[in-house]
Amino acid sequence: MTERIRVGILGATGTVGQRFVQLLQNHPRFVVTALAASDRSVGKTFGEACTWRLPGDVPRDVRDIPVRPPEPPLDCDIIFSSLPTEIGREVEGCFAEAGYPVISNTSSYRMDAGVPLLIPEVNPEHLALLDRRKGKGFIVTNPNCSAIGIALALAPLERRFGVEAAVVTTLQAISGAGYPGVPAMDITDNVIPFIGSEEEKIERETRKILGTVREGAVEPAPMAVSAQVHRVNVQDGHIAAVRVKLRRKAQAGDLRDAFATFSGVPQALKLHSAPARPVLVRDDPDRPQPRLDRDAGGGMSVTVGRLLPDAVLDYRFVVLSHNTIRGAAGAAILNAELLVAKGYIKEGSR
Repeated sequence: MTERIRVGILGATGTVGQRFVQLLQNHPRFVVTALAASDRSVGKTFGEACTWRLPGDVPRDVRDIPVRPPEPPLDCDIIFSSLPTEIGREVEGCFAEAGYPVISNTSSYRMDAGVPLLIPEVNPEHLALLDRRKGKGFIVTNPNCSAIGIALALAPLERRFGVEAAVVTTLQAISGAGYPGVPAMDITDNVIPFIGSEEEKIERETRKILGTVREGAVEPAPMAVSAQVHRVNVQDGHIAAVRVKLRRKAQAGDLRDAFATFSGVPQALKLHSAPARPVLVRDDPDRPQPRLDRDAGGGMSVTVGRLLPDAVLDYRFVVLSHNTIRGAAGAAILNAELLVAKGYIKEGSR
């Protein structure tokens, strides 16, 4: 039997950290052996320190793990990070310098030239950026939670027709703000048309994800991306209403086929967390909906619907993704599975 790779989680008591713990239960290649969080949790067991916000109870096999400070060394082979952005850059950098592979959910390193901003179905070739590293440690990031769903939907179109421009309007769930998140008096009976730095992240990250590696850096995709974002009173599931201008003319059926047949390296390798179909297409006039579609593919598939010609650009459609699974912890775990499959992470490498 192949030995399992030991995992440490930074920010383990937070909402994304808890998703990591949940999704890593009974994983065939990864086992959680180290948990780290803020000073108020250090010295307690995970069961004592964590107010569990997900269905069920704290998993038994991590309940008694002592919470450590988020600093090396930790008893693990790789690091998953869900740290707040304001401390993520320093802490993740320290772990990478100490020789740990760091798979990050935070935004601190996403736009750094030597750091892959990875969606395994879309840009696995960006892992070539790691070939220039000097030590054993490195950082790989997953994108912004909305950018992941948007890029997964644009990738099939970019591959087949080319995308000249995309205009995106998001409706983002309250879980994207973390816990306790948006005050009830602000979000009840309301829509908030602002999320700090979110529009800029979607615009620049989407172009990097769909870009091309040249001479050790990513050349952003030559498309225009314009984003407006809104916080809405939905628990989980980010919606993006997308309008696209294509470089080559296509029929609506051609776009539908591009979405429905889209696949990538994770599906070819049958990675544990990879959905059989990364992009699902709904033809119902009122889908996708967060409550009905966010858990598609175990929360790892995005759902596209409302595909129609557009009177201003070429086509419009709606894409839904689960923001804390495909948009956060699940994305990072799939990134790690690809890194293992490609030989960048090995058991007992530390």
